[in-house]
Amino acid sequence: MDTSQQVHDRTRMFARVLGPFMVIVDLAAVLRASDVGTMLSDFSADSAWPWMAGAFILIAGLVVVALHQYWHGAAAIVVSVLGWLIILRAVLLLFFPETLMSLADGMIGATGWWMSACGVAALIGVYLTYVGWAPQRHRPATHATHASRDVTPAA
Repeated sequence: MDTSQQVHDRTRMFARVLGPFMVIVDLAAVLRASDVGTMLSDFSADSAWPWMAGAFILIAGLVVVALHQYWHGAAAIVVSVLGWLIILRAVLLLFFPETLMSLADGMIGATGWWMSACGVAALIGVYLTYVGWAPQRHRPATHATHASRDVTPAA
């Protein structure tokens, strides 16, 4: 398997996970919009929650970044950017939880904006889901064009 095919396969594998995750989480956030403010307050009420969440999110982001640093093609770029954004979110949760919670609280007040952001993220998730799960078109196999050494040429 050539390197470009390995990159494509790795992008598809990450898209298979990140795509449905983004669709499900963003759809749930929109459908539970009335609960999001309460969930955010409960989450930030105990300083252990942001720290633990940040630690788990960090490992997920590091896995994406460590295994997928490809920047050729739309899907590959989206996966790589998401990996770095996941790490950024984790670092903010670990080191600056109050700042991140303040930003999130401000966004909750602007319901139209964050619901639009969830819609855009869900559409990105649909795209990644398609990239990851759509049947792949097979390229014709390349065959050697030279004759076998065991065959004697005809006169």
